[in-house]
Amino acid sequence: MSKDELLSVEGLTVELATAAGWVRPVNEVSLRIAAGESLGLVGESGSGKTMLSLALMGLLPEGAKVAGKAWLENGQDTNGGFAGKVDLTRLSEEEWQRARGREIAMIFQEPMTSLNPVMRVGAQIEEAVRAHEAELPKREVRKHMLDALEKAAVPEPETRADQYPHQLSGGLRQRVMIAMALAGGHSREKGKVSGPRLLIADEPTTALDATVQKQILDLLDTLRRELGLGLLFITHDLGVAAQISNRVAVMYAGRIVEEGPASDVLQAPRHPYTQGLLAASPKLERAKLKPIPGTVPQLTALPPGCAFEPRCGVRLEECTAVVPDLRAAGKDHAARCVLVK
Repeated sequence: MSKDELLSVEGLTVELATAAGWVRPVNEVSLRIAAGESLGLVGESGSGKTMLSLALMGLLPEGAKVAGKAWLENGQDTNGGFAGKVDLTRLSEEEWQRARGREIAMIFQEPMTSLNPVMRVGAQIEEAVRAHEAELPKREVRKHMLDALEKAAVPEPETRADQYPHQLSGGLRQRVMIAMALAGGHSREKGKVSGPRLLIADEPTTALDATVQKQILDLLDTLRRELGLGLLFITHDLGVAAQISNRVAVMYAGRIVEEGPASDVLQAPRHPYTQGLLAASPKLERAKLKPIPGTVPQLTALPPGCAFEPRCGVRLEECTAVVPDLRAAGKDHAARCVLVK
Protein backbone atom coordinates (compact mmCIF):
# COMPACT_ATOMS: atom_id res chain seq x y z
CA MET A 1 0.00 0.00 0.00
CA SER A 2 1.48 3.35 -1.03
CA LYS A 3 1.44 6.24 1.39
CA ASP A 4 -1.62 7.89 -0.20
CA GLU A 5 -3.71 4.71 -0.55
CA LEU A 6 -6.65 4.49 1.81
CA LEU A 7 -8.04 1.10 0.77
CA SER A 8 -6.10 -1.73 -0.85
CA VAL A 9 -8.08 -4.87 -1.71
CA GLU A 10 -5.93 -7.86 -2.65
CA GLY A 11 -7.48 -11.01 -4.13
CA LEU A 12 -10.71 -10.69 -2.15
CA THR A 13 -12.97 -13.72 -2.57
CA VAL A 14 -16.39 -14.33 -1.02
CA GLU A 15 -17.99 -17.77 -1.09
CA LEU A 16 -21.63 -18.46 -0.23
CA ALA A 17 -23.39 -21.78 0.29
CA THR A 18 -26.39 -22.47 -1.97
CA ALA A 19 -28.57 -25.49 -2.66
CA ALA A 20 -26.48 -26.10 -5.77
CA GLY A 21 -23.17 -25.80 -3.93
CA TRP A 22 -20.71 -23.04 -3.05
CA VAL A 23 -20.60 -20.00 -5.33
CA ARG A 24 -18.26 -17.00 -5.56
CA PRO A 25 -20.15 -13.71 -6.04
CA VAL A 26 -16.81 -11.95 -5.45
CA ASN A 27 -13.87 -13.72 -7.08
CA GLU A 28 -10.26 -12.63 -6.53
CA VAL A 29 -11.03 -8.91 -6.67
CA SER A 30 -8.18 -6.43 -6.30
CA LEU A 31 -8.64 -2.67 -6.28
CA ARG A 32 -7.32 0.45 -4.58
CA ILE A 33 -8.72 3.80 -3.49
CA ALA A 34 -6.60 6.75 -2.39
CA ALA A 35 -7.67 9.33 0.18
CA GLY A 36 -9.79 11.95 -1.57
CA GLU A 37 -10.31 9.70 -4.61
CA SER A 38 -13.51 8.35 -6.14
CA LEU A 39 -13.65 4.88 -7.71
CA GLY A 40 -16.71 4.05 -9.78
CA LEU A 41 -17.65 0.34 -9.68
CA VAL A 42 -19.95 -0.48 -12.61
CA GLY A 43 -21.65 -3.56 -14.02
CA GLU A 44 -25.03 -5.18 -14.57
CA SER A 45 -27.20 -6.48 -11.76
CA GLY A 46 -25.75 -9.77 -10.54
CA SER A 47 -22.16 -8.78 -11.25
CA GLY A 48 -21.18 -8.83 -7.56
CA LYS A 49 -20.93 -5.10 -6.85
CA THR A 50 -23.16 -5.01 -3.78
CA MET A 51 -21.71 -8.24 -2.36
CA LEU A 52 -18.25 -6.67 -2.60
CA SER A 53 -19.46 -3.63 -0.68
CA LEU A 54 -21.05 -5.81 2.01
CA ALA A 55 -17.74 -7.67 2.39
CA LEU A 56 -15.97 -4.35 2.93
CA MET A 57 -18.58 -3.40 5.56
CA GLY A 58 -18.50 -6.71 7.44
CA LEU A 59 -22.17 -7.34 6.58
CA LEU A 60 -21.95 -10.62 4.69
CA PRO A 61 -24.58 -13.34 5.26
CA GLU A 62 -23.90 -15.78 8.07
CA GLY A 63 -21.70 -18.65 6.95
CA ALA A 64 -19.94 -16.74 4.18
CA LYS A 65 -16.28 -17.62 3.60
CA VAL A 66 -13.83 -14.81 2.92
CA ALA A 67 -10.30 -15.04 1.54
CA GLY A 68 -7.83 -12.35 0.51
CA LYS A 69 -7.11 -9.00 2.12
CA ALA A 70 -8.79 -5.61 2.39
CA TRP A 71 -6.35 -3.19 4.00
CA LEU A 72 -7.71 0.10 5.32
CA GLU A 73 -5.18 2.76 6.29
CA ASN A 74 -6.50 4.75 9.25
CA GLY A 75 -3.56 7.05 9.96
CA GLN A 76 -3.46 8.39 13.51
CA ASP A 77 -6.93 7.98 14.98
CA THR A 78 -7.84 10.39 17.76
CA ASN A 79 -11.33 9.29 18.68
CA GLY A 80 -11.32 5.67 19.78
CA GLY A 81 -11.15 3.97 16.39
CA PHE A 82 -8.19 2.22 14.80
CA ALA A 83 -4.72 3.61 14.22
CA GLY A 84 -2.52 2.38 11.39
CA LYS A 85 -3.34 -0.27 8.78
CA VAL A 86 -6.04 -2.85 9.49
CA ASP A 87 -7.31 -5.82 7.46
CA LEU A 88 -11.09 -5.50 7.30
CA THR A 89 -11.51 -9.20 6.54
CA ARG A 90 -10.02 -10.12 9.93
CA LEU A 91 -12.07 -7.88 12.22
CA SER A 92 -14.19 -9.40 14.96
CA GLU A 93 -17.78 -8.21 15.38
CA GLU A 94 -16.71 -6.14 18.37
CA GLU A 95 -14.03 -4.46 16.26
CA TRP A 96 -16.53 -3.91 13.46
CA GLN A 97 -18.82 -2.08 15.88
CA ARG A 98 -16.00 0.39 16.45
CA ALA A 99 -15.06 0.68 12.78
CA ARG A 100 -18.45 0.59 11.04
CA GLY A 101 -19.76 4.14 10.79
CA ARG A 102 -16.56 5.70 12.15
CA GLU A 103 -13.86 4.50 9.74
CA ILE A 104 -16.03 3.19 6.93
CA ALA A 105 -19.70 3.93 6.20
CA MET A 106 -22.24 3.04 3.54
CA ILE A 107 -25.14 4.80 1.81
CA PHE A 108 -27.71 2.25 0.71
CA GLN A 109 -29.68 2.25 -2.53
CA GLU A 110 -33.23 2.95 -1.33
CA PRO A 111 -33.52 5.32 1.64
CA MET A 112 -37.21 4.67 2.23
CA THR A 113 -36.45 1.03 3.10
CA SER A 114 -33.28 1.93 5.02
CA LEU A 115 -34.86 4.58 7.25
CA ASN A 116 -37.19 3.65 10.11
CA PRO A 117 -40.63 5.00 9.09
CA VAL A 118 -41.79 5.53 12.71
CA MET A 119 -38.73 7.46 13.94
CA ARG A 120 -37.95 11.10 13.28
CA VAL A 121 -34.94 11.40 11.00
CA GLY A 122 -32.98 13.41 13.55
CA ALA A 123 -33.34 10.63 16.13
CA GLN A 124 -32.06 8.09 13.60
CA ILE A 125 -28.95 10.18 12.90
CA GLU A 126 -28.41 10.64 16.65
CA GLU A 127 -28.28 6.85 16.96
CA ALA A 128 -25.28 6.86 14.63
CA VAL A 129 -23.58 9.44 16.84
CA ARG A 130 -24.30 7.56 20.09
CA ALA A 131 -22.98 4.31 18.62
CA HIS A 132 -19.50 5.81 18.90
CA GLU A 133 -20.07 8.54 21.49
CA ALA A 134 -22.08 6.79 24.21
CA GLU A 135 -21.01 9.28 26.90
CA LEU A 136 -21.68 12.42 24.85
CA PRO A 137 -24.25 14.78 26.47
CA LYS A 138 -27.66 14.91 24.81
CA ARG A 139 -27.13 18.53 23.73
CA GLU A 140 -23.83 17.64 22.02
CA VAL A 141 -25.41 14.65 20.30
CA ARG A 142 -28.06 16.92 18.78
CA LYS A 143 -25.39 19.41 17.78
CA HIS A 144 -23.47 16.70 15.90
CA MET A 145 -26.71 15.51 14.29
CA LEU A 146 -27.56 18.99 13.02
CA ASP A 147 -24.00 19.49 11.79
CA ALA A 148 -24.25 16.24 9.81
CA LEU A 149 -27.53 17.41 8.22
CA GLU A 150 -25.91 20.73 7.37
CA LYS A 151 -22.93 19.00 5.76
CA ALA A 152 -25.37 16.90 3.71
CA ALA A 153 -26.92 20.17 2.45
CA VAL A 154 -30.32 19.53 4.05
CA PRO A 155 -32.21 22.85 4.14
CA GLU A 156 -33.65 23.96 7.50
CA PRO A 157 -31.92 21.09 9.37
CA GLU A 158 -33.68 21.77 12.69
CA THR A 159 -37.09 21.49 11.04
CA ARG A 160 -36.18 18.44 8.95
CA ALA A 161 -34.70 16.67 11.99
CA ASP A 162 -38.14 16.58 13.63
CA GLN A 163 -39.88 15.13 10.56
CA TYR A 164 -40.55 11.52 9.60
CA PRO A 165 -39.13 9.93 6.41
CA HIS A 166 -42.48 9.98 4.61
CA GLN A 167 -42.61 13.76 5.03
CA LEU A 168 -39.44 14.21 2.99
CA SER A 169 -38.90 14.02 -0.76
CA GLY A 170 -36.74 11.27 -2.26
CA GLY A 171 -33.82 13.66 -2.62
CA LEU A 172 -34.05 14.81 1.00
CA ARG A 173 -34.31 11.23 2.24
CA GLN A 174 -31.08 10.42 0.39
CA ARG A 175 -29.41 13.47 1.97
CA VAL A 176 -30.51 12.17 5.37
CA MET A 177 -28.81 8.86 4.55
CA ILE A 178 -25.65 10.77 3.65
CA ALA A 179 -25.87 12.72 6.92
CA MET A 180 -26.24 9.44 8.82
CA ALA A 181 -23.11 8.08 7.10
CA LEU A 182 -21.18 11.23 8.06
CA ALA A 183 -22.42 11.43 11.66
CA GLY A 184 -20.29 8.61 13.04
CA GLY A 185 -17.11 9.94 11.43
CA HIS A 186 -13.64 8.83 12.49
CA SER A 187 -12.69 12.03 14.33
CA ARG A 188 -14.12 15.40 15.25
CA GLU A 189 -12.46 18.75 15.73
CA LYS A 190 -14.08 21.69 17.47
CA GLY A 191 -17.42 19.88 17.60
CA LYS A 192 -17.61 19.41 13.82
CA VAL A 193 -18.38 16.09 12.15
CA SER A 194 -15.61 15.12 9.72
CA GLY A 195 -17.09 11.90 8.35
CA PRO A 196 -15.61 8.41 7.84
CA ARG A 197 -12.36 7.83 5.99
CA LEU A 198 -14.06 5.60 3.39
CA LEU A 199 -17.62 6.08 2.12
CA ILE A 200 -19.39 3.43 0.03
CA ALA A 201 -22.37 4.64 -2.00
CA ASP A 202 -24.46 1.77 -3.41
CA GLU A 203 -26.43 3.22 -6.33
CA PRO A 204 -27.67 6.17 -4.25
CA THR A 205 -29.22 8.01 -7.20
CA THR A 206 -31.10 5.15 -8.89
CA ALA A 207 -34.63 6.19 -7.81
CA LEU A 208 -34.10 9.95 -8.28
CA ASP A 209 -34.96 12.16 -11.22
CA ALA A 210 -32.15 13.68 -13.28
CA THR A 211 -32.08 17.06 -11.53
CA VAL A 212 -31.97 15.65 -8.00
CA GLN A 213 -29.50 12.98 -9.13
CA LYS A 214 -27.09 15.70 -10.26
CA GLN A 215 -27.47 17.49 -6.92
CA ILE A 216 -26.64 14.32 -4.97
CA LEU A 217 -23.62 13.60 -7.19
CA ASP A 218 -22.36 17.16 -6.71
CA LEU A 219 -22.85 16.84 -2.95
CA LEU A 220 -20.89 13.58 -2.75
CA ASP A 221 -18.11 15.05 -4.87
CA THR A 222 -17.94 18.12 -2.64
CA LEU A 223 -17.77 15.98 0.51
CA ARG A 224 -15.04 13.87 -1.06
CA ARG A 225 -12.91 16.93 -1.79
CA GLU A 226 -13.60 18.88 1.40
CA LEU A 227 -13.33 15.98 3.85
CA GLY A 228 -10.65 14.08 1.96
CA LEU A 229 -12.58 10.82 2.20
CA GLY A 230 -12.25 7.93 -0.24
CA LEU A 231 -15.44 7.19 -2.20
CA LEU A 232 -16.48 3.84 -3.66
CA PHE A 233 -19.44 4.66 -5.90
CA ILE A 234 -21.41 1.65 -7.11
CA THR A 235 -23.61 2.12 -10.17
CA HIS A 236 -24.92 0.38 -13.28
CA ASP A 237 -24.96 3.73 -15.12
CA LEU A 238 -21.74 4.60 -16.96
CA GLY A 239 -22.96 8.18 -17.39
CA VAL A 240 -23.18 8.58 -13.61
CA ALA A 241 -19.77 6.95 -13.19
CA ALA A 242 -18.29 9.46 -15.65
CA GLN A 243 -19.63 12.38 -13.59
CA ILE A 244 -18.19 11.41 -10.22
CA SER A 245 -15.31 8.94 -10.69
CA ASN A 246 -11.58 9.57 -10.91
CA ARG A 247 -11.14 5.91 -11.84
CA VAL A 248 -13.55 3.20 -12.97
CA ALA A 249 -13.59 -0.55 -12.32
CA VAL A 250 -15.92 -2.75 -14.39
CA MET A 251 -17.19 -5.92 -12.68
CA TYR A 252 -18.68 -8.99 -14.33
CA ALA A 253 -19.62 -12.35 -12.78
CA GLY A 254 -17.69 -11.57 -9.61
CA ARG A 255 -14.44 -10.41 -11.24
CA ILE A 256 -12.96 -7.06 -12.21
CA VAL A 257 -12.70 -7.21 -16.03
CA GLU A 258 -11.40 -3.68 -16.65
CA GLU A 259 -9.96 -0.95 -14.44
CA GLY A 260 -8.23 2.37 -14.99
CA PRO A 261 -8.62 6.14 -15.15
CA ALA A 262 -12.24 7.09 -15.91
CA SER A 263 -11.27 8.90 -19.13
CA ASP A 264 -9.41 5.85 -20.47
CA VAL A 265 -12.01 3.24 -19.53
CA LEU A 266 -15.00 5.26 -20.77
CA GLN A 267 -13.43 6.78 -23.90
CA ALA A 268 -11.20 3.92 -25.01
CA PRO A 269 -12.53 0.71 -23.39
CA ARG A 270 -10.50 -2.44 -24.08
CA HIS A 271 -12.77 -5.18 -22.74
CA PRO A 272 -15.72 -6.24 -24.97
CA TYR A 273 -18.05 -6.09 -21.95
CA THR A 274 -17.18 -2.46 -21.23
CA GLN A 275 -17.61 -1.70 -24.93
CA GLY A 276 -21.01 -3.38 -24.82
CA LEU A 277 -22.10 -1.36 -21.77
CA LEU A 278 -21.17 1.86 -23.54
CA ALA A 279 -22.99 0.80 -26.72
CA ALA A 280 -26.09 0.07 -24.63
CA SER A 281 -26.03 3.49 -22.94
CA PRO A 282 -28.48 6.10 -24.30
CA LYS A 283 -26.98 8.92 -26.35
CA LEU A 284 -28.62 11.97 -27.89
CA GLU A 285 -27.16 11.31 -31.33
CA ARG A 286 -28.30 7.68 -31.41
CA ALA A 287 -31.95 6.67 -31.75
CA LYS A 288 -31.52 2.98 -30.89
CA LEU A 289 -29.63 1.24 -28.14
CA LYS A 290 -27.47 -1.78 -28.87
CA PRO A 291 -28.15 -4.28 -26.07
CA ILE A 292 -25.68 -6.93 -25.03
CA PRO A 293 -27.16 -10.33 -25.97
CA GLY A 294 -27.90 -12.79 -23.20
CA THR A 295 -27.63 -12.27 -19.46
CA VAL A 296 -25.06 -12.46 -16.70
CA PRO A 297 -24.43 -16.18 -16.14
CA GLN A 298 -25.58 -17.95 -13.01
CA LEU A 299 -22.75 -18.33 -10.51
CA THR A 300 -23.55 -22.05 -10.33
CA ALA A 301 -23.03 -22.43 -14.10
CA LEU A 302 -20.07 -20.25 -15.05
CA PRO A 303 -18.30 -21.14 -18.31
CA PRO A 304 -14.82 -22.69 -17.88
CA GLY A 305 -13.02 -19.81 -19.55
CA CYS A 306 -13.93 -16.13 -19.79
CA ALA A 307 -17.30 -15.58 -18.10
CA PHE A 308 -18.29 -13.10 -20.83
CA GLU A 309 -17.40 -15.46 -23.69
CA PRO A 310 -20.97 -16.76 -24.39
CA ARG A 311 -22.16 -13.14 -24.93
CA CYS A 312 -19.04 -11.81 -26.65
CA GLY A 313 -19.13 -10.93 -30.35
CA VAL A 314 -15.34 -11.15 -30.80
CA ARG A 315 -14.63 -14.32 -28.84
CA LEU A 316 -11.82 -16.63 -29.85
CA GLU A 317 -11.38 -20.35 -29.26
CA GLU A 318 -8.91 -19.72 -26.44
CA CYS A 319 -11.57 -17.71 -24.56
CA THR A 320 -13.36 -20.97 -23.75
CA ALA A 321 -10.33 -22.59 -22.13
CA VAL A 322 -9.04 -20.47 -19.23
CA VAL A 323 -9.97 -17.29 -17.35
CA PRO A 324 -7.82 -14.48 -18.78
CA ASP A 325 -5.53 -12.49 -16.52
CA LEU A 326 -5.76 -8.73 -16.23
CA ARG A 327 -3.45 -7.38 -18.93
CA ALA A 328 -1.91 -3.93 -19.15
CA ALA A 329 -3.82 -1.79 -21.66
CA GLY A 330 -2.05 1.51 -20.96
CA LYS A 331 -0.76 3.49 -18.02
CA ASP A 332 -2.74 2.37 -14.94
CA HIS A 333 -5.24 0.73 -17.33
CA ALA A 334 -5.85 -3.03 -17.47
CA ALA A 335 -8.41 -5.40 -19.01
CA ARG A 336 -9.12 -9.12 -18.54
CA CYS A 337 -9.18 -10.07 -22.20
CA VAL A 338 -6.96 -12.13 -24.54
CA LEU A 339 -7.35 -9.44 -27.23
CA VAL A 340 -5.35 -6.98 -25.10
CA LYS A 341 -1.75 -7.23 -26.29
